[in-house]
Amino acid sequence: MHFSQERVMTISFIRISSFAMLAAAMMLGACDSLDSITKPAAAAATPGGAATGATAAAAAPEQPAQPSALADGIALYNKGSYSAAVKRLANAPEIWSADVATQTEALKYMAFSYCVTSRKKLCRQQFDKALKLDAGFDLAAGEKGHPLWGPVFNQARKAAATTAKK
Repeated sequence: MHFSQERVMTISFIRISSFAMLAAAMMLGACDSLDSITKPAAAAATPGGAATGATAAAAAPEQPAQPSALADGIALYNKGSYSAAVKRLANAPEIWSADVATQTEALKYMAFSYCVTSRKKLCRQQFDKALKLDAGFDLAAGEKGHPLWGPVFNQARKAAATTAKK
């Protein structure tokens, strides 16, 4: 069986592009932590149990815009500029005067930044602050099992639960 060079190149291109799309899908799937930032508020369900586009848009309250300092800090974190991320997040009055969800999101990324730079005590302090602001604060499923901050968060959550019982 003999294939023309053009056919072989076409088959190779298809295989390579399929592999590239699969790799991209896997990388995007790993971005679970971004879901809490980018997903809009859950849409209200219709009486039948399913949300429709028109009723969901009409029923869902409009989310306030994310403070630019929070977006900047998360972008710095995602680029690997952890100290700059902490600095941007910590020194932004617009974050600390915003709602609890914004503040806990900033504290979470500060904690992540501290953990990945081997500053576990500061990492734990940020998680403690987040849990003090919101006792129900939790990490996304993809964030919980992280080897650096997962155990630190679990310790902070256990301590917060113990303190709440007293």
